[in-house]
Amino acid sequence: MHLIGLTGGIASGKSAVAQRLASHGAVVIDADALAREVVEPGTPGLAAIAARFGSGVITAEGALDRPALGAIIFADAQARLDLNAITHPLVQQRARELIAAEDARDPSAVVVYDVPLLLEASAQHGYHRFEKIVVVEAEPATRIRRLVELRGMSEADAARRIASQASDADRRAIADIVIDSNGTLEQTLAQADDLWKQLRAL
Repeated sequence: MHLIGLTGGIASGKSAVAQRLASHGAVVIDADALAREVVEPGTPGLAAIAARFGSGVITAEGALDRPALGAIIFADAQARLDLNAITHPLVQQRARELIAAEDARDPSAVVVYDVPLLLEASAQHGYHRFEKIVVVEAEPATRIRRLVELRGMSEADAARRIASQASDADRRAIADIVIDSNGTLEQTLAQADDLWKQLRAL
């Protein structure tokens, strides 16, 4: 099995690259999906979040109130670290289980672990051993525009989200391959196609 780490900041174009690789036959494991799974109602993850942040981040139905939690963690660096300390180990454990299952199913598979906070999580907890780390990046101004246009954020909120994550320079320092998504979607996908050729050559 070939394990590839795919990362990039919010609105960098990473998801488009992941979808393109999946269309070619890669097995994509989405850390964001796992992060939702490990805080579903009744999980130890949700209980730990409620204990740390209070009942105000839990809905009347017993689910995580993401907007309420987001308002806290994006305004408070320590709160964000505390949340990561709860969720990252749970996500990593679930990812390891899925990766091991895929390796058992098909030892020749190309598994792409799509993880936005790869650098941040690695610094705190260590991470999987990747054959390659792929970073998708775009200029902050491009990412802010995408967040405003596609997700309805204010420019201030978009800038704050970007500032809360690792810098492009820090991500580039761990990258084996960088995909520049400042251009058109077609240009980004063409780079993803080239990446797939490289991964198949492994």
